[in-house]
Amino acid sequence: MTAQRLGIGFVGSGFNARFHMQGLRFVRDADVLGVWSPNQKNAASAARYARELDVGEAKAYRTITDMVADPAIDAIWLNGPNQARIENVEEICDAVKSGKGTLKGIACEKPLARNVAEAKQVLKLVEGAGIMHGYLENQYFAPQVAVGHDLLWRRGASTTGAPYLARAAEEHGGPHAPWFWNGAQQGGGVLNDMMCHSALVVRQLLTPPGKPLSSLTVKRVTGRIASLKWSRKEYAAQLKKSSGVDYTKTPSEDFASVTIEFETPEGRVAIGEATTSWSFVGPGLRLSAELLGPEYSMRWNTLESGLDLFFSRAVKGKSGEDIVEKQNAEIGQMPVVVNEAIAYGYEAEDRHFVRAFLGKEKPLLTFHDGLDVVRMLMHAYKSAELGKTLEYSERGVDKFVPQVAQGTWRP
Repeated sequence: MTAQRLGIGFVGSGFNARFHMQGLRFVRDADVLGVWSPNQKNAASAARYARELDVGEAKAYRTITDMVADPAIDAIWLNGPNQARIENVEEICDAVKSGKGTLKGIACEKPLARNVAEAKQVLKLVEGAGIMHGYLENQYFAPQVAVGHDLLWRRGASTTGAPYLARAAEEHGGPHAPWFWNGAQQGGGVLNDMMCHSALVVRQLLTPPGKPLSSLTVKRVTGRIASLKWSRKEYAAQLKKSSGVDYTKTPSEDFASVTIEFETPEGRVAIGEATTSWSFVGPGLRLSAELLGPEYSMRWNTLESGLDLFFSRAVKGKSGEDIVEKQNAEIGQMPVVVNEAIAYGYEAEDRHFVRAFLGKEKPLLTFHDGLDVVRMLMHAYKSAELGKTLEYSERGVDKFVPQVAQGTWRP
């Protein structure tokens, strides 16, 4: 590879990895050249998909070490399941430290890890191997979020004062792969799976553009979790059949909310409210956000897409997700998200981290930001378990593992 192009290898071959491959269609200085998965058939399928998208001559590798050792591979996009995070990162870093290969960077999909202890271990391993790191949070880069954030601060906050309330939500009917539903494997339920998006987005919106997210200090966290739908008898039976998880015995939360109280550098209070759900019934995935200030506001909703289709009962067809992610119906009035990889931020984040690993930009999000998000999530879980607001402490949840992840939570 020349110095101006980045050869990317994927750890993971599933839904999320393929979204990134779609996003990389619009990135001009990168090539997808490798895929590893513990399932070689899946790795070969994902590599074939990358070639079909014309984003690179990807091939399947037998091991992660083999992929890192290939001189054509300059960076790793880490998209494997949460329960494999530590072992995947260990193998990557061992390959680099032993001299078998070199890497310009590693980008890790959210969440960084299942709990604070694991997140710290991931950070320590990667920095110990001297690898540049980036935290993949697509909603941070979603065009409407990024543009709205900039405009409101530039035109509204600069003349009438900083914003004081941000809201964000991610809602759909439930995840794709069985491991997401397994509290022990995934590290929790919907709070761990999707609140990582929303908690970071509210902090982003309340932070001036160009300033680090850490400039907004977390002071207090209030969390709530519930199993509203999937532990009901009839839905638990469906879930057991499709994923092998019995929510009548080991449920995970399918609804979560968190209120985060921040302190601004000026000493003012700013509030972030976030909601996530696997029990949302609607056309499909709905992402939304709001930002409010003294004389301005913004709102974002991905299902207000600008394109709607209607199909009557006479239209027959197979179920699918060609209209919107997590599509729930094939007839009726439905919004269409025309290019989800762009709308959800994958294209912009992939371009940014490619450029960062090529030395053209400074990473906007690193594993340190990912660790901060995990800390907030663990405070939210602990708050929900105790039923009270918690004062935020960087060491307060270092060894905490949610009851949902332990299999002991009872809604």
